[in-house]
Amino acid sequence: MTHSVHRRTAALTAVALAGLLAAAVPSTAATTTAAAPSAATSPAALAAPDIPLANVKAHLGDLQSIASANGGNRAHGRTGYKASIDHVKAKLDAAGFTTTVQQFTSSGATGYNLIADWPGGDTNRVLMAGAHLDSVTSGPGINDNGSGSAGVLETALAVSRAQLNPDKHLRFAWWGAEELGLVGSKYYVNNLPSAERSKISGYLNFDMIGSPNPGYFVYDDDPTIEKTFKDYFAGIGVPTEIETEGDGRSDHASFKNVGIPVGGLFTGASRTKSSAQAQKWGGTAGQAFDRCYHSSCDSASNINDTALDRNSDAIAHAIWTLSAGTTVPPGDVYENANNVSIPDNGAAVTSSVTVSGRTGNAPAALAVGVDIKHTWRGDLVIDLLAPDGTAYRLKNSSGSDSADNVITTYTVNASGESANGTWQLKVQDVAAQDTGFIDSWKLTF
Repeated sequence: MTHSVHRRTAALTAVALAGLLAAAVPSTAATTTAAAPSAATSPAALAAPDIPLANVKAHLGDLQSIASANGGNRAHGRTGYKASIDHVKAKLDAAGFTTTVQQFTSSGATGYNLIADWPGGDTNRVLMAGAHLDSVTSGPGINDNGSGSAGVLETALAVSRAQLNPDKHLRFAWWGAEELGLVGSKYYVNNLPSAERSKISGYLNFDMIGSPNPGYFVYDDDPTIEKTFKDYFAGIGVPTEIETEGDGRSDHASFKNVGIPVGGLFTGASRTKSSAQAQKWGGTAGQAFDRCYHSSCDSASNINDTALDRNSDAIAHAIWTLSAGTTVPPGDVYENANNVSIPDNGAAVTSSVTVSGRTGNAPAALAVGVDIKHTWRGDLVIDLLAPDGTAYRLKNSSGSDSADNVITTYTVNASGESANGTWQLKVQDVAAQDTGFIDSWKLTF
């Protein structure tokens, strides 16, 4: 359409001009590699670990067992909810978090919020992530919201395993009585002194992230948080839509209403998946995203593993990125900052870095930082080539991904590869009309 063509034409002109400017200015970098590794100076350069789906599913199994042993639900004021709080708290305590159980009263029953703080980071800049832990009385609430609760829990445990040392202070929360009107999160926010509220740089909310007929929805609230999630999903070739079904109906609203930046993820509830959405995401058109929403069948079998896995990884990506965290000690960075033009609908091109002086194999969470300027990133297929030629797919092409540029960090399990040798970033443009170039890329060991 006219507007789209104008955007693409303007973007092509910009890329062409950038290429002319790059050609006019001689580069002082080495042709294929950085002269030597350097300590990571940007905390955001380090990628989040892959969150093991099996671990998240194990947490869901625990919540199902708790519900089954307590009348079939984990609702506010019921024994199943208190058992859920105690279970999550025990895992966090063992992982080194400082936990606090906050009590409140709603509908004549005692409710509980669980707050878990990770030691360190600037306590004047707090990044929070949370999920409601209660179910409705009619079922065990495994998607709503065991899924979000389990994803946040496993991300918190991954922070502990990595001994993350973020710039910002990390705080995780599990809310009570959300199903009665966001009661627990409202209580928490309303009882925070204004000085403490001002320290919260962002709140990330995760309510239903494993719907059995899933969509991939991102909250359109804070632009930085929204972009962080959208960039992650674009990097794995999954299109997203703006979340509208539950806007203001989950715990992020308690924070948003007092001016705290918010964002989050959602895979859909009772609304019906359209034909266009089914074509884009798979699943069944004409059927609810979650047919068991607020029903007794919202059990351990009411989960889409792929959606749960992707969203759990996205949670970790956001925590690592937005907290600007680093692991200790920082890794060595090998970078190639020379521009490599990517021909339109043409042959693949490569850019190389040489790693030397290391012992053993590459890490299981090798961070691959990519900065590619391109006017239609859906055209691009990106691979990491190990020294022995083994290809690790970083990004597939997607005709619906019309955004510009690929600027993100991927994580590759390269533990089967020798660390030393020449690694290559391989990029191919597989569709016509748009061009770009590899601006830079790096490996962080």
